[in-house]
Amino acid sequence: MKLNRLETHDRLIQLHKEQALNVSQGAQDCLKKNPLSIALQTYSPYIYIYAHPRTAEDGFTKRMIWQPRLSKPCANTNSYLFRAISNTDQMEICWLLPPEDTWLQYKKGNVTEHELVNWSIDQYIRNRKELEKPFADDLSDEQCKNIYKRVAIEMDEEKMMMRNYPMLKTSEQS
Repeated sequence: MKLNRLETHDRLIQLHKEQALNVSQGAQDCLKKNPLSIALQTYSPYIYIYAHPRTAEDGFTKRMIWQPRLSKPCANTNSYLFRAISNTDQMEICWLLPPEDTWLQYKKGNVTEHELVNWSIDQYIRNRKELEKPFADDLSDEQCKNIYKRVAIEMDEEKMMMRNYPMLKTSEQS
């Protein structure tokens, strides 16, 4: 099979753009549409968004799980972490760590080279403590715990209200 190098390169660039858009859209959706994320942003000046792909029962289909958090988790392969300023569109990438068996394909000089992925892998291998280190303005564990408790109570109250007064549901909740 003959390959046209320019066409292959163009397709790769298009694939990278589509993947970046999918990840970006997932993070934005978690930030702006996830009820827990929205509630946490009410009480915290920032929010972490932790993402990790999972394989469905068919063994082939993958889906991304998006988890809003107040504390920085431990770095794991096959995970992505973002930190957003609450109630804004400002978001930064903390790490992009693909599955370990795919790391070599991102190396410099490869067609699939990716600078940020390579940086994340290098930090994971050589400087994991720094990669996992909380930001200077992160809330204390006690503050996070109090916010989680407050949000849990409010979400339980909202569920109870909707159960007892279903006519209060908005069109989005229907």
